[in-house]
Amino acid sequence: MTTMPDATTNPRPAVRHFLADDDLTSAEQREVLELAAALKADRAAGVYTVTPLAGPQPVAIIFDKPTLRTQASFTAGVAELGGYPMLVDGTLAQVGVRESVPDTARVLGRMTSAIVWRTYAQSALEEMAAHAGVPVVNALTDDYHPCQILADLLTIAEHTGGFAVDGPALADRTFAYVGDGGNNMAHSYLLGGALAGMHVRIGAPEGYLPDPAVVKRAGAIAAGTGGSVTVVEEATAAVTGADVVATDTWVSMGQEDEKDERERPFLPFQLNDELLAAAGSNDGPAIVLHCLPAYRGKEITDAVLEGSASRVWDEAENRLHAQKAILTWLLGKR
Repeated sequence: MTTMPDATTNPRPAVRHFLADDDLTSAEQREVLELAAALKADRAAGVYTVTPLAGPQPVAIIFDKPTLRTQASFTAGVAELGGYPMLVDGTLAQVGVRESVPDTARVLGRMTSAIVWRTYAQSALEEMAAHAGVPVVNALTDDYHPCQILADLLTIAEHTGGFAVDGPALADRTFAYVGDGGNNMAHSYLLGGALAGMHVRIGAPEGYLPDPAVVKRAGAIAAGTGGSVTVVEEATAAVTGADVVATDTWVSMGQEDEKDERERPFLPFQLNDELLAAAGSNDGPAIVLHCLPAYRGKEITDAVLEGSASRVWDEAENRLHAQKAILTWLLGKR
């Protein structure tokens, strides 16, 4: 769980943040996911019963990295919660360069009800949370992408049994991720999947494995939720019998100069029809996830992305509902 330094310069009371997946407990994660499902059902019916930002209250949304789904889902979500999405262009604000992170946090914290930041360093996000005095949400860093994992878990629950009285149908499901095991998606799948009680498998080539510290954290979480964590260096071993198979780009933002050398070791990890055929369980065929953007013919084939197993477009939509839920939950904890 992310720990924050003492915000001795901020007189406001302590608030909850969502900086990494395990900033929630297992029970809290289930609560957020159930809220997301309810908000999605309300939206489908044209009903907006939850408006924690009515006023409208502004939410600062800062982008230091390229974005499509994050910008669209957070701006729409804040508006649907009754608030005003205050978009902050990271290239203009130059947070941490032109103005320090603590100074930026103090300014935005006095003007907004929450701060959403898509940036590079996890440490900068933690510094923002230490000084803002309002909830801070990780919209992606180099280390984690927790909002995406909430959307993915919501998608899995919808397609593997829905939501029962005792929570989403996630526990004991086997989730396989193939590709770059050292990126933010793999790290968040480990933590978020373990919190949900899933059996998480990461299949990645040597040299691209997850951070051992994250694997250890996820293993400790899984020991308490009934899940498990496995890291293998072979794609078929990762996906065999899995209920869900996910992948991500082999070249993350900031690694474009390494494109040619990075692609070669990942070729056996392409999510294609042959690999997908090894997945699936007694409960039925596996579903496929990809956080997008997808590089067709690289980490995933057209046939799989557009095939009957793909839930990618539901997954993209569910960013909206999951993020509305986490904002509502955090604002309710103030």
